[in-house]
Amino acid sequence: MANTLRGQARENLFDGVAIPAHPTALKKYLKIDEKRQRALSRYYLDAGAGGLAIGVHTSQFEIRDIGLYEPILQLGREEIDDFSQKNNREIIKIAGVVGKTKQAVNEARLAADKGYHAVLLNLAALKSESNTALIKHCKAVAEIIDVIGFYLQTDVGGRVLNTDFWREFAQIENVVAVKTAPFNRYQTFNVLRGIAESGRADKVAIYTGNDDNIVADLLTVYEIPVGSDLVKMRIIGGLLGHWAVWTKTAVEVFNRIKNAALQDIPQLLTLGVKITDANQAFFDARNKFAGSIAGIHEVLRRQGFFKEIVTINSKEVLSPEQNEEIDRVYKLYPELNDDTFVAENLDRWLS
Repeated sequence: MANTLRGQARENLFDGVAIPAHPTALKKYLKIDEKRQRALSRYYLDAGAGGLAIGVHTSQFEIRDIGLYEPILQLGREEIDDFSQKNNREIIKIAGVVGKTKQAVNEARLAADKGYHAVLLNLAALKSESNTALIKHCKAVAEIIDVIGFYLQTDVGGRVLNTDFWREFAQIENVVAVKTAPFNRYQTFNVLRGIAESGRADKVAIYTGNDDNIVADLLTVYEIPVGSDLVKMRIIGGLLGHWAVWTKTAVEVFNRIKNAALQDIPQLLTLGVKITDANQAFFDARNKFAGSIAGIHEVLRRQGFFKEIVTINSKEVLSPEQNEEIDRVYKLYPELNDDTFVAENLDRWLS
């Protein structure tokens, strides 16, 4: 029987929470920096995150190649469980799962054994497979643990997934959510349309991973005709690499959106454009996201979490002028960073 989200964790997922995608703190020679890895988890939890996603794109998929997948899942679980016990607050634990079916099933079993609630299932390794083959793959993982679908943008290795796929995917019983992150408005709508047509729109929580459109995604009410019915849907939370930095402010903005009155929407949309501009710098959008991992690491370095940028893939470096772009958005949007919060707490998180 699959591990399934129950109780408060399930309620939280469907109420909508902010979930940072957790980077991996590395020393030279690609050894995990346990002290700084734990400090990052403590930062996100103290900043108000409702869940952590570990072993995902922001963590660097290549952690598997150097034997770090299991250790970072273990460290994340320890910090989340310790925080939950001390604060009487349930935190959703999500593990990234990649690869073809054998690898994905093994990673899902490991995540279940580590006490994770669900897995974020990346289909990039099955780029040429049919919808039928993809659904079979997803069902194999869903037999082990609850599944969150993942529409990863093509610029960083994802594949196009059509409405028919999302309709069938949403019908899998242990599918609990979808992270829609194609960075494409048409493809994002296709996800919601497929889920609406599946008949399980009330059983699949939709989270934005569109770092380029966070606020607008969260403010929009979708009205999707299905037969003679009109299915109303919302993207209720975010699972975002962008939220791996400036997290306390991100959570505050997310809570403002959740509680927004009609008259607040124009101001929030204006704020959303500033957030998108900041993301353009962090994720290196000008260079097709080549510096997306390095950009997040650079912000964390400036805040004191990392001593230097150490990535597994030697090509994961800051692009030319990306540092200047990060300088620019720091200067233009001081209201978006949470550097004061970090400075006040960093020594404690690192202890």
